[in-house]
Amino acid sequence: MTPEAVIVAADAEEVARLLAGATATRSRVTLRSGGTSLSGQAAGDGLLVDVRQRFRAIEVIDAGRRVKVQPGATVRQVNTRLAPYGYRLGPDPASEIACTIGGVVANNSSGMACGTVENTYATLESMVFVLPSGTIIDTSRADADAALVAAEPRLVDLLERLRCRVLDNPASVDLIRRQFALKNTMGYGLNSFLDHETPAQLLSHLIIGSEGTLAFVAEATFRTVPVSPLISTALAVFPTLKDATSALPELVASGAATLELLDAASLRVGQTLPGVPDEILGFAVTDQAALLVEYRGSDPDALAAQAARGGSILAGVDLHAEATFTRDPTARAKAWAFRKGLYASVAGARPSGTTALLEDVVVPVAALADTCESLQSLFDEYRYAESVIFGHAKDGNIHFMLTDRFEGDAAIGRYLGFTEDMVDLVLAAGGNLKAEHGTGRAMAPYVRRQYGDELYDVMRRLKDACDPAGIMNPGVIIDDDPNAHIRNIKLAPTIDPEADRCVECGYCEPVCPSRNLTLTPRQRIVVRRAATAARQRGDADLADELDDDYDYDGVQTCAVDGMCQTACPVLINTGALVKRLRRETASPVTARAWQAASAGWGATTRVGSLALSAAKKIPTPVVAAATTVGRALLGEDTVPAYSGELPGGGPSRGRLRGSVGASEGEPVGVYVPACVNSMFGPAGDGLGVTTAFVRLLERAGVRLVVPDEIESLCCGTPWSSKGYSAGGDLNAGRTTAAIRRASENGRLPVVVDASSCTEGFINTLRGEDVTVMDAVTFAAREILPRLATTPVFDSLVLHPTCSSVQLGLDGDVRVLAEAAAGEVTVPDAWGCCAFAGDRGMLHPELTASATEGEADEVRAMRADAHASCNRTCELGMTRATGEDYEHILELLEKASRP
Repeated sequence: MTPEAVIVAADAEEVARLLAGATATRSRVTLRSGGTSLSGQAAGDGLLVDVRQRFRAIEVIDAGRRVKVQPGATVRQVNTRLAPYGYRLGPDPASEIACTIGGVVANNSSGMACGTVENTYATLESMVFVLPSGTIIDTSRADADAALVAAEPRLVDLLERLRCRVLDNPASVDLIRRQFALKNTMGYGLNSFLDHETPAQLLSHLIIGSEGTLAFVAEATFRTVPVSPLISTALAVFPTLKDATSALPELVASGAATLELLDAASLRVGQTLPGVPDEILGFAVTDQAALLVEYRGSDPDALAAQAARGGSILAGVDLHAEATFTRDPTARAKAWAFRKGLYASVAGARPSGTTALLEDVVVPVAALADTCESLQSLFDEYRYAESVIFGHAKDGNIHFMLTDRFEGDAAIGRYLGFTEDMVDLVLAAGGNLKAEHGTGRAMAPYVRRQYGDELYDVMRRLKDACDPAGIMNPGVIIDDDPNAHIRNIKLAPTIDPEADRCVECGYCEPVCPSRNLTLTPRQRIVVRRAATAARQRGDADLADELDDDYDYDGVQTCAVDGMCQTACPVLINTGALVKRLRRETASPVTARAWQAASAGWGATTRVGSLALSAAKKIPTPVVAAATTVGRALLGEDTVPAYSGELPGGGPSRGRLRGSVGASEGEPVGVYVPACVNSMFGPAGDGLGVTTAFVRLLERAGVRLVVPDEIESLCCGTPWSSKGYSAGGDLNAGRTTAAIRRASENGRLPVVVDASSCTEGFINTLRGEDVTVMDAVTFAAREILPRLATTPVFDSLVLHPTCSSVQLGLDGDVRVLAEAAAGEVTVPDAWGCCAFAGDRGMLHPELTASATEGEADEVRAMRADAHASCNRTCELGMTRATGEDYEHILELLEKASRP
């Protein structure tokens, strides 16, 4: 569904004006917060209002016992803020990295452990909501009821009439109590009529789970839950799915906090992924299934007793292998990373060009084994061979996925037949057709069948009372078209090998530096699919328009930092796609210039250094004006913009030829100072990382050799990121030969003093049997133990880099930081700065957007020092915050001075 327009709303008042105007003109409106909805409720064909970008405030209240949040903040971001207080949100969806509070409230999200007692409905204390009329109500105010009555008397009267109608019908009350005793996000939350009396509380709880069809939630205040400090986890593999589900009732009775079910297809995909638990490896998957069992608590003895009971239960059933409970956080992290990324991982393994449809249902736990067995029979009957079952078995809540190309009479007929039989199966078992993903469009035609005519009519009248013009997400939850769920099924045409596996889960979006400026990785892939689909249906004009706009939005403003891959369950690196697109569209003239630069790289870096030093002596406006003219003439993607915070040039690397550090003894490695530290000089009166590292080597008595060709060596990142393959190949050949000689064919490790360059050398030297190590790690292992250090700063703010995260350096960075400062902090809003070599100079707006949140947090901290581990990232953060960022090794040098 393609919206007519997308509006990035600034605040609740703007949304109120938009809704009032849309009501007057009967314009359809969809509120878009996150992108992880799985039932079609996050898309619309009218006005799409983005209430994510400008709605990200988080306020911790009452020492963490409550938290006030705007809809654009993700669950993980909120829990990160709450963590120091020992609390977290009750809802714990697997998609916490991407799902926003707006989606959590709109879908009444639950998750792995929260069940029905810690979900959104149970833990939300108050909210600020905006009705389609434009009325804004804050239910935390003492006069909320009076304000609602005064502003919306007709709505309040209708709500009271509906409440009486429900309460006066014993059959309705009985049905509601029975269905809401289980997880239930099918239709509206009619249990609100039983649980609440006052107008504001009644309406606010009806809005929970209403999927943007009744009102906009501008702010929500949650009662949080304590974080269990002690956890014991086991991953038990059973011979069959029935064996696993049959063990559930006793495990539930034992007090297990979570019981996550994974069927054979889940395990089969898991075996192909890196970093999965050892328990699912080492055997050929046939019919096996697994349960991820976890106990939580605060008392060690009580937890041990629970785990022992769970172990006794598992020991008494048939298992594929012995299951052992452990409190090892690393093992637990591996198990949960696999489980939380399972949907996207399984969907990512589907054949190219097919669509993955994920549904979730809930039945009483006692009926789960039979329900799963019957579902598998339906998969066989309707030829859904790659279907998968997994989910929150403790609550009787399972997810299942169908993979097909859902177009054409045959495919749609199979889908319709399967869905009808599945609906009959779940309802006959006393279950609900949706447990936590929301009704959306996918299950709207079945709301009446689950609730019956009476309660369905109550829902229709509730919708009409709140939204008489019918503008709010029409077609979601309430839709009388029996075929609504087969309209507008989104297909996924084959596009690029780097991105075909994408299921558009949105996990990548929170870590993308361009997310608030142009496109996220998910959106980059979506646009590629849209252009391909347009060409396939003969709409060449639309395809060409998308391709033209894609150059800036999709290609030039991508930092190609690879952070998307760190969050992607199927390890898609959209940066790799963008690098290929840059190669394919590279200007021949510019490519030849970069090839020439590669041939004379030593001279090129020295010219760049001298130019920066000269520019530093000229008034900034003069130099900036000159680069502005150059950018206008030659293009913004060719000429960097100059700004006043840029330093002068750095010293030549050639002065270090031979060896550095101790004057005697055998060298223990090869030092390759990064050319970026030669081109850009140090901050303020600092030494720069190269000089600081050499001094640290001297003090520690450690000797490293430096290649004679050092001035001409480079990691290759400038060519790979820009797409100039010829220059990159020339540099790679020269650099590889020099490193091979200096390292004695790999006997000595290579040490690099800029994290992005460390990553670049790893890529350039892949296959050479050479160990590449960042100077941070080398210092933590080989230098720091030999030094006497004294903290020289009270407080230090660290900016990890995208490369340090991907290389696993951040632990070593922190060790060095703690040797230099008493208090070390990484901002909660940390993210890639997007300086990305010279990308931050070619597109300063990219770095400004990427660093905005972190910069605000850093300025408020007023720390004594600021550090990172990559020179261009330090420049980006200096520009963003106005504070001088230095390499962490420079601070360690200060802390180790005699």
